[in-house]
Amino acid sequence: MAKAAAALVLLLMAAGCGRKAPEDFARLSDEFVYTSLSFTPSAATGVGLHQYQNRKLDDLLDDMSPAALDGQRKFYQDFQARLGKLDAQQMSAEDRADLGIIQDQIATSLLELNAIRNYQHNPTVYVEALGNALFSPYVLEYADKPVRIRSIIARLEKTPQFLDQAAANLTSAPAIWTTVAMEENEGNIGLVDKTIRRAVPDELREAYEKAAAPAMAAMHKFQDYLKSSLAARNQADWRLGKDLYARKFRSVLESGVEPDVVLANATEDLGRVRAHMLELALPLHRKMFAGHGEHADLAGDARINKIVGDVLGRIADRHSTRASYMGDARQDLAEARAFVEQKHLLTLPSRSNLQVIPTPEFLRGIYSVGGFNAAPALEPQLGAFYWVTPIPDSWPAERAESKLREYNFYKLKLLTIHEAMPGHYVQMEIGNDVEPRSRRVLRSVYGNNPHIEGWAQFATQTMLDEGFLDHSPEMALTFAKEELRVIANAILDVRLQTLNMTDQEALDLMQNQTFQEKEEAVEKLQRAKLSSCQLPDYFVGWRGWRRVRDEYRQAQPAAYSVSAFNDRALKEGAVPLTELGQLLK
Repeated sequence: MAKAAAALVLLLMAAGCGRKAPEDFARLSDEFVYTSLSFTPSAATGVGLHQYQNRKLDDLLDDMSPAALDGQRKFYQDFQARLGKLDAQQMSAEDRADLGIIQDQIATSLLELNAIRNYQHNPTVYVEALGNALFSPYVLEYADKPVRIRSIIARLEKTPQFLDQAAANLTSAPAIWTTVAMEENEGNIGLVDKTIRRAVPDELREAYEKAAAPAMAAMHKFQDYLKSSLAARNQADWRLGKDLYARKFRSVLESGVEPDVVLANATEDLGRVRAHMLELALPLHRKMFAGHGEHADLAGDARINKIVGDVLGRIADRHSTRASYMGDARQDLAEARAFVEQKHLLTLPSRSNLQVIPTPEFLRGIYSVGGFNAAPALEPQLGAFYWVTPIPDSWPAERAESKLREYNFYKLKLLTIHEAMPGHYVQMEIGNDVEPRSRRVLRSVYGNNPHIEGWAQFATQTMLDEGFLDHSPEMALTFAKEELRVIANAILDVRLQTLNMTDQEALDLMQNQTFQEKEEAVEKLQRAKLSSCQLPDYFVGWRGWRRVRDEYRQAQPAAYSVSAFNDRALKEGAVPLTELGQLLK
């Protein structure tokens, strides 16, 4: 702390002399990132922060006691005041972008601690923190296995106290949050009882069993608490309401656009994309349903729904099986990589550290389809993971078929492009090479979500524009459906959180207007209730990336190329898109 205080004195002296030393702000940025990460050791391990202020974070669980939460609140308030003394006009454009990221992260954290207070109402906060704390040292090879297993043992020893804190903090919870927490808690029990247990070296088996027994007993106790106690206290609302939602929207999306504007833009785009889908579907409909005519007896939405729905239904017939689903995703990854290299859409990162693995069970409530987990910002040489959520053997055939039809031959390729190649994996790997180190860590740990999700959509569009699958009309229509999904995501989040949209209205939007299968619609509705200000990232970010690209191309048309723009833009890391255009000038 003495070094940090000294750095701050130098920083303020520099500001007082009318100059701004970049290295001073770098120290301030590091202090913010590392201190805030130390509040959540469960996340710090995944980022690669193992030690901080003489504490071995890998051996700790998050402290969610009232005193610790008060300490977090004071840190953010004090840091906010310190940042207020900086003269942003004396800073470089890069430092100003980083300053904005820190300020918005502080605003988001204080909003959570003071107003939203998920720690009092959302049991998945605790279940997922515990799952990450145990899973990260299991899957990330940052040290020899015995060292990592000892950290897992240390965290298991602290599990009963952690779950007791959870039970003490939780006052009420929406039913859906409690239900998902119970499902994910079962995943944690399986992680300890089966997955990690199988990996324990013989010399640590006795110590593991000694710690695992009371930890699993605490997890079962917490399961009973969720089922018998918290489930009865379900008066909390998962909706934020207009005021809280707008405040969170501003600091999380950092887009400069208000929720009502996003809703209006998305609603307008819904009609435009549906009309475009009819144009794409008509030629396919003539081939697939030659004897059906073009349904001239129908008009408007009814005709669009009939023609587009029939064609998408036929496209969905081509899909994986439960057994081949994971393997098909791996093949799609290899195919996408080959296309990126062939077309030289960008410079691929030098590291080859991507693994395709099943989504961890304790995260399948929010990642019901799949996701991406980047290599740690502080240890970029370690593994990055493309998660694919398997279809459980326990699902009845009808439910499995619905999921497989939604993630059919074409959509599974789009998912793989989005999450991995050249989507999130490539983006995060390039971001993990940003210099200087302090900037890389800040933009990796607290990167802008519309930038991140928008890139994955923009990259997918680029793949298709450049001829992936030989401009397949089936793929073009499937991607148009993907655009509808992005639009629906934004509409759902704003309307559910602020306008009391009902479950049936949400399902109607997804199934009847955006052609989603029943299973997909049900899972997306659950995801919308589990999160807020996340689903609009795709819509806001995709529009933002296209705007930045167009401005860049207009500014230097002679020098523009797809690869040149992509390489230049990705080297900035995940800054807000409002800043990216300025940094590319």
